[in-house]
Amino acid sequence: MKTRFVCQNCGASFPKWLGRCPSCDEYNTMVEESIEPKKSRRTVETPVPKPLSKIPLAKERRRKVGISELDRVLGGGLVNGSLVLLGGDPGIGKSTLMLQISNLVVGSGGKAFYVSGEESGYQIRMRAERLGIEGNNINFLAETELESILACAADSRPDLMVIDSIQTIYKAELTSAPGSVAQVRECGGDLMRFAKERGITTVIIGHVTKFGNIAGPKTLEHIVDTVLYFEGDKDQQYRMVRAIKNRFGSTNEIGVFEMTESGLKEVANPSRLFISDSTSSGSAVISIIEGSRPLLVEVQALTSPTFFNYPQRVATGIDIKRLSMLLAVLERRIGISVYGFDCFVNAVGGIKVFEPSSDLGIILAIASSIKNMPIGKGTIVIGEVGLGGEVRPVYAIESRLKEAEKLGFKLAVIPRKNEYEHHLAMEVVAVDEVREAVKITLGSSSA
Repeated sequence: MKTRFVCQNCGASFPKWLGRCPSCDEYNTMVEESIEPKKSRRTVETPVPKPLSKIPLAKERRRKVGISELDRVLGGGLVNGSLVLLGGDPGIGKSTLMLQISNLVVGSGGKAFYVSGEESGYQIRMRAERLGIEGNNINFLAETELESILACAADSRPDLMVIDSIQTIYKAELTSAPGSVAQVRECGGDLMRFAKERGITTVIIGHVTKFGNIAGPKTLEHIVDTVLYFEGDKDQQYRMVRAIKNRFGSTNEIGVFEMTESGLKEVANPSRLFISDSTSSGSAVISIIEGSRPLLVEVQALTSPTFFNYPQRVATGIDIKRLSMLLAVLERRIGISVYGFDCFVNAVGGIKVFEPSSDLGIILAIASSIKNMPIGKGTIVIGEVGLGGEVRPVYAIESRLKEAEKLGFKLAVIPRKNEYEHHLAMEVVAVDEVREAVKITLGSSSA
């Protein structure tokens, strides 16, 4: 029997064991697996291709989950026959969310089939009791063999099938252990074919690695229709569901939830969660776009004289390389010295800020901390910053300002090229350079 060594982190295979994977540079991830000949799935009749124009065009059938935040992330609801991958840290609430969704599907007249390979029926029943779910029409199966799971699903024909989790499911014909690259890849492929052929919406829960990525090969993310990440600190009460991939809707949408004793509850206006009434120095409010939704987020900066040869640069929720670039702009173009200060920057609420429109707010928060001068209450700052210290335009400026107006902001600092004729009940100031924004918000142009 021929064997190969497969990296359990990236899925790369090699003829012999290696201490470090040349593909992903991870150590001690090689596991020996047998090489078995693939069985052909070709049918008796040879398939005949047809022109794309001859394929009937029909709108996908969706089922509303009943949680507006999740429906919006999914693009309008769960599509019949789709395969959804839900990943997140242990204990963050993945199983809780899927149990609630199963109950809502049953409540709307559908049938749900919940498969657990990690928890017993007693444990799931205890969680259901805590959530106030009776579970009369939710079929439960504690099984890890894929063939048995698919046979039960074929008999019951549910509208929603939940697999918790894909790392515990195995195919009997494969010799590798559950959770290995081969098992995850093959089980994911079989679940995809089953969902498409039977029209059963299937959600598979996946573990994540220490880097926050879904464990197993990247091919698992490629074969599914939708990839959702459950984000947030499990010690905090707020959670975010982010769509990384969605074949039936837009990506980078997020839904915000609050973890309570009775389960996850959606947050209708998340912008209020990420801003506070604080008037201390080092705080600025920015606007980011998540999918189609504008969100206002508070960015906090703290600077203190360093006692080391090299000052510390620590960022939470913000790209550390972006922070280094903005600090260089602040020192070189604005004349505010940051070399002698340790700098700590945090995006409030556990949200991750990737958009360049946050640049101007981050710079002003740092300058506010260094000068120990608070930015005026009710001020929002929007704009991308270039290496020359110029403030560049951002997209969707109108929706950002309308969201700020709705939350009672009185002053908005925006790029000059985004200036337009508006009818807002707030003052809008356009700037060309960061130096102008510092002067407007902090009262002077230099340290």
